[in-house]
Amino acid sequence: MTADTASVLLNRLLSRGKFRHVQVLLRLAELGSVQRTAEAIAMTQSGVTQTLAYLERLLDTPLFERHARGVRPTPACLDLLPVARQLMLGLADSAEVIAARQQQGEGLVRLIGSAAATNGLLLAALTAFAAQQPRIVVQLREAEGGDQLLAIGRGEVDLVACRKPRVLPEGWEFHALRADRFAIVCRADNPLARATHIAPADLARQTWLQLPANVEARTRLDELLGQWPGPVRTYPVVTISPTMLWWLLRHHDLLALLPLNLVRPLLDGGEMVEVAMRVNVALEPVGVLQPKARLGDAAARLSAFLRAFAFEPD
Repeated sequence: MTADTASVLLNRLLSRGKFRHVQVLLRLAELGSVQRTAEAIAMTQSGVTQTLAYLERLLDTPLFERHARGVRPTPACLDLLPVARQLMLGLADSAEVIAARQQQGEGLVRLIGSAAATNGLLLAALTAFAAQQPRIVVQLREAEGGDQLLAIGRGEVDLVACRKPRVLPEGWEFHALRADRFAIVCRADNPLARATHIAPADLARQTWLQLPANVEARTRLDELLGQWPGPVRTYPVVTISPTMLWWLLRHHDLLALLPLNLVRPLLDGGEMVEVAMRVNVALEPVGVLQPKARLGDAAARLSAFLRAFAFEPD
């Protein structure tokens, strides 16, 4: 049998493929069971089986191996899954855009925010923007570094709130909005929180919370700890998860070196305190990354609002 060319398969999918086929493919791979897939997407078991058989005939390739407890993806299916997921994400985004137009009237902004930008700027800014522009829907998701650039490359985002990348994506520009620096923080009832003068020896006696080795805060912390004699105690949980960081800092007498914007809401709320020793290490400011041209009206309004909001006095 002669293998089909990519062009033949593409034309076949365009003429006879359906979004439902993609949904069945993804759910079967996730759940590994025809019965559970049928229940999850409100189809009959025979409907799922027939859809899968049709898709396998369409591609002329087996996608799942049947076994006693269900199905498992074939290597061909595993190759197809990332593409299928992107297709479903794009379809979901399209539905959000249309729904926003129908229900709100003035569009949707797909916004990505880093953890520092979300905590240091977006928590307050988006609440104010929603009050001022209630007919614009803002769809926010968090991502860092390479994942932000990947979303830009795939056309999945309108604006990114982040630090300035080392290399700007082609056709995009960065507007710096909020300065940032590292801060040593602890919970409010830590004895160091009330101290007005702290020596390096005081810090060397504390237990420190570490971030992963590929994060700049960890590099700076290692440099700081390396200046003090003797080994410094570190907490055995290493994480970049904000939820876990906040829980550990709230419930243990730990110190952490973190970007000021990342921890700003907890400092403002009095749950965390910056200890009275400055670390003179600046960070790239938090700002907004946006296309130079063809920025939609809703995204342009949000960008302008963020730039104005960031420079308002607290």
